Amino acid sequence: MNILVFGRGAIGTQYGWALENAGHKVDFFVRKGRIKDYGNTVSLDIYDSRSKKQIKENWQINLKEEVEEDKTYDLILLSVNPEQVEGALLQVKSFAKNATVLFFCNYGLEVKAAVKDFPADQIVFGFPGAGGGYEGNALGGIMYNFFQLGQAGAKLSERESFVKKIFSDAGFKVKVQKNIEEWLLNHYVANAAMEAEVLKAGSFKAVASSKKLLGQMVLNIREMTPYVKAKGFHPDALIKAMNILPAGFVGCLMKNLVYKESGPAYKALAYNHYKVGYSVMQIINDAQELGIETPRLEEAFRFQK
Repeated sequence: MNILVFGRGAIGTQYGWALENAGHKVDFFVRKGRIKDYGNTVSLDIYDSRSKKQIKENWQINLKEEVEEDKTYDLILLSVNPEQVEGALLQVKSFAKNATVLFFCNYGLEVKAAVKDFPADQIVFGFPGAGGGYEGNALGGIMYNFFQLGQAGAKLSERESFVKKIFSDAGFKVKVQKNIEEWLLNHYVANAAMEAEVLKAGSFKAVASSKKLLGQMVLNIREMTPYVKAKGFHPDALIKAMNILPAGFVGCLMKNLVYKESGPAYKALAYNHYKVGYSVMQIINDAQELGIETPRLEEAFRFQK
């Protein structure tokens, strides 16, 4: 299969590497001038939970700044930051042709409206099970052995089944979500809860290193739970648990288990230098329109630089 990854972000790079190793031809579409900046290799330092191995290698990567008119792809993987979604979709639309487009973004608000300019069956919604970031040309990350795949109808569509097979054949477990919009909003809220603490603390690493700040993240989730309900969705199991368990207990649990300093999840988060705040701002504004107060988020957003 010919696969195009939009951008050279941490998520897309890890999946591009995995799919190339599964026998596919993988290209990366980057902005003009980026090939000179990036070079043709990436220094990988990622934990691959499919093999339970730490991968360290200099990977030759195929970057391109334009897509030839006669070039066709079977799959385009779109994984960009939420503030980049609108512009990225416009570019993808210009060269997608009949390719299946996998929307692999952390984007919780009105996801179907975002892709309205595409044929209804061309977009497949999903969510990656990976994280990390770049420091220079070095990519530190973690890639879990599963990802979420949205199911739009009563059964998987032809394109959804196509995506499922590609990733299953590459060794990933595919978790099908029959209400992917609800799943994405719940994750977006959990992500904003973390970002709010990052705004105050200065880095993801600082938050992951502190059981107190991880506990504060729980309180942020509680504040946003009425917002999830006001959007017409149900809080998922994680958000329900965060509303029941003591915040300090959850913070301690996350610090000692999920973000154990010697573990791959902590290391991947420490590599993440994404400039946070966009999702926090989006939720504040959307919540206000729905009459939901978010004082904790508003306080955190004052730290936006």
